[in-house]
Amino acid sequence: MSIDKDIKAYIRTVPDFPKPGILFRDITSLFADPSGFRMMLDRLEEVTDGIAIDAIAGIDARGFIVGAGLADRLSKGFVAVRKKGKLPGATISESYALEYGSAELEMHPDAVLPGQHVLLVDDLCATGGTATAAAALLARAGAEVSACAFVVDLPDLGGRSRLQKAGHKVVTLCEFNGS
Repeated sequence: MSIDKDIKAYIRTVPDFPKPGILFRDITSLFADPSGFRMMLDRLEEVTDGIAIDAIAGIDARGFIVGAGLADRLSKGFVAVRKKGKLPGATISESYALEYGSAELEMHPDAVLPGQHVLLVDDLCATGGTATAAAALLARAGAEVSACAFVVDLPDLGGRSRLQKAGHKVVTLCEFNGS
């Protein structure tokens, strides 16, 4: 499911970032505009209506902004899924592949309760590697990922399909085709 009502108008495209030939979809321009930010949260409420949600997990870093705002709106707790080495105390981790090398995500093992329905949120769905790792991490902690929600989908990179093949429902607000 995807809603495309004016959200794209708030998203800036930056050519040749982080390398030549890439069109970077920068949602910080959406965050900076109060009307756009409110619209984003309104639309996320709409596309997640009817999905069982006990908590919202946001992926480091822009997923924190989107997820925390939505958690407040829905009166749900927020779970931080962080890059390796950013959380104090005991953590569990999940590795995932990058274009060149690998990375790890971490969370506190008690951040979710067994059987808790968690909505996984991030700003953008590209290849789906980070979101797939975050979903696996939440599952290892005992949660059920009820859906993955993104502001932007880049369908040409296959992330939505990857997440759906792994059994996850995916909702987005807009998509950008091409590079």
